[in-house]
Formats: sequence, structure tokens, C-alpha cells
Amino acid sequence: MTNITKNEISSDEVRPFSTKALMFETFACTMAVMAFAALAGPIARVIGLEAWQIGAAMTVAGLAWVLMARFWGRLSDKRGRRPIILFGLCGFVISYTSLALFIDFSMKTAMVPTLAFIGLVVGRGVAGIFYAAVPATSAALVADHVPPKQRTAAMAGIGAASAAGMVIGPGFVGLIGTYSLSIPLYITAILPAIALLLLWRVLPKVEQHSKPDVHSVRLSDVRLRRPVAVAFVAAFSVAIAQITVGFFILDRLQLDTSAAARSAGIALAVVGVALIAAQVAVQKLAWQPQRLILFGGLIAALGFIVAYFSLSSLILWVGYGLAGFGMGWIYPSLSALAANSVEAHEQGAAAGTVSAAQGLGIVTGPIVGTAIYGLDYGLPFALIAAMLIIAAIWRSPK
Repeated sequence: MTNITKNEISSDEVRPFSTKALMFETFACTMAVMAFAALAGPIARVIGLEAWQIGAAMTVAGLAWVLMARFWGRLSDKRGRRPIILFGLCGFVISYTSLALFIDFSMKTAMVPTLAFIGLVVGRGVAGIFYAAVPATSAALVADHVPPKQRTAAMAGIGAASAAGMVIGPGFVGLIGTYSLSIPLYITAILPAIALLLLWRVLPKVEQHSKPDVHSVRLSDVRLRRPVAVAFVAAFSVAIAQITVGFFILDRLQLDTSAAARSAGIALAVVGVALIAAQVAVQKLAWQPQRLILFGGLIAALGFIVAYFSLSSLILWVGYGLAGFGMGWIYPSLSALAANSVEAHEQGAAAGTVSAAQGLGIVTGPIVGTAIYGLDYGLPFALIAAMLIIAAIWRSPK
């Protein structure tokens, strides 16, 4: 890279790196995503869409994330973290705001359901394409500026912000959604825009990463097998736990629909609180990623085993709380493990690869989970518990 003298760098450019802006960006975007997910059902009912159509729109966003994460990560290795994360977040803000406007227009004008479905698919897909740049580049940015021994704690701080968005998002929608289905979408569109302005102001203008050479990180790179495998299993498990909890409460616990909705909401809220607690704990511990993945995976597996045998909402909540706590140790650890496994000029590609694995888990989890649910109500929990145990104790070859 070109050498830059101290006199050539403005005071803005030498500002010490802080993860606070990334934490706010993560919180804001998670709130936006959760707001859409929480409102998807009522919006579909007003527009006249079927459940599978909403599912298809959600799947398209996940596929866009899978396909684009590595692209954005590798591009950030070449062009720099700042321009890529700002470009991706800008695209997400524009596409999410446009989607909110389209949904509002669809509900007010009784749009033909087919056209509304096409608009949702396109809007979610474009938002997914741009947002894929944000988590991958954020992880690479942390790896550029934070020493290896401190990366897990830094990633945990960002993860805690995401968990906070998971908890506050549905609660916010629950308060405002009874008055309007569109207002929550507009408000949550403003938050990522504020995050964009904040990142534009505080992100380092001087890049700290090394330029990539001709050899790029491959999907099959042996150094990334463990973080990629754990990333897929973790996202796969969370996706299944989210999609099946409502059905499990209805069928196994035999609650009526209103009570089931309340119990499912509490279960997911407990997960969010447990995630925050776990990732705060990570920042206090001096454990390395491998150890956190081992214990986090076993704790999460125990949680899903408890959920499998639960015969009341209270026991289910305990199981989900344990699972959420374990996941809170896994997520920041796998990002740090990936960053510590590659060279400085490969950080973007590595982060993009891990992000793509997470996206794949999010896409395939609901499909597999709902497919095996019909065989036994608790089978999805048993499957992900077994996968988490294997992922926790497995060691990839060097």
C-alpha cells in the first residue's frame, strides 16, 4: 500500500478505531429485518398473499445473501472496507425504504396479489444483495483493527447489539403494529439511514489491511473448514428453532392459538436476552474461540434437548434460554476463529465465506425443519442438538 505520512492524515483519519458504530449499525439493521419478519403475516393477510409466497420472498433474500457475501468480502479486500460497507448499507437503506413504500401502497390500493408478490420478491432480493456486504465487511474491519486475542470480545459486542435488535424489534412492532402496519417499517428504515451517516463519519479513511495477492481464499480452504461448518450449523439450528417453535407449542403443548403465540413470543424473547447475556460474558472471559465454540455448542445442544422433552411452556423457555446462551458464545467465536485462521490480505474473503455459510443455514433450515417436523414434533430439536454436539467436538484437519 502507499505510505502515508502523519502530516498527510487528517484528525478524522487517525481517530482510534471503535466498534460502537458497527454495533449501532448491526442493531438498526437487525431491528429492520425483525420488523419485516414480525409484520409479514398480517401484511400478507391484508394484501391477499399466501403463506408460501411470504416464505418465498424470505428465501430469495437469504439466497441473495449466500450468493453475494463472498463477492462483497473479496471486493473489500481489493477496494477497501469503508467504500464497500458504505455502498452496501446505502443500497440496503434505499431498497428497504422502497420496499416499505411499496408495501404501504399495496395495502392502500388493493393491488393485484400477483403484482404484490413480485414486488415483495424483488424488493427483498435487492435488499439481500446489498445487505450481504455489511456483515462480511464489518467482520473483516474488526479483524483489520483488533488484535487476535481481543477479536472474540469485539465480535461479541457486535453480536450483543444484534441480539438487542432481535429482542426490541418484535416488541416495537407489537406496540405500533396494532395502529398501523406501515409505520413500523418506515421508522425502522430511518435507523439504518442514521447508521449510514454515522459510519460515513467515523469509519477509518486510511485502510489498515494488506492488498490481496493473486491467490484467493477458496470455499474448500482447509483453514476455514471449522468456522464455515460451525457457521452453517449455528445458523441452521437457529432457523429451525424459530420456524418450528410455534407449531411445537400448538401440537405438543396443546395450547390454543393466542396462548401459543404468546408462548412462542416469550421463547424468542428469552433467546434474545440469553444471547445478550452470553455475549457480555464473552467480553469478560479470556477464553479463545475454540474453547468457546466447544462449551457454547454443548450448552446450546443441552438447551435443545430440554426443549425436545418439554411438556410445558416454562420448560420450553428454559431450553430456549440455554440454547440462546450457547449460541451467544458460538457466533462471535466463529467469526474470530475465521479471522485468526487467514492472513491479513484474506480477511474480507474469509468473512464473506463464513457469512455465506450462515446464509445457507438460514435458507435450508426452515425447509429441513418443517419437512421432518411431520415425522415427530420434537425431531427438529433432536437433529440440531446432534449437529451442535458434532460441530462442538469436531476438529478439522490442518
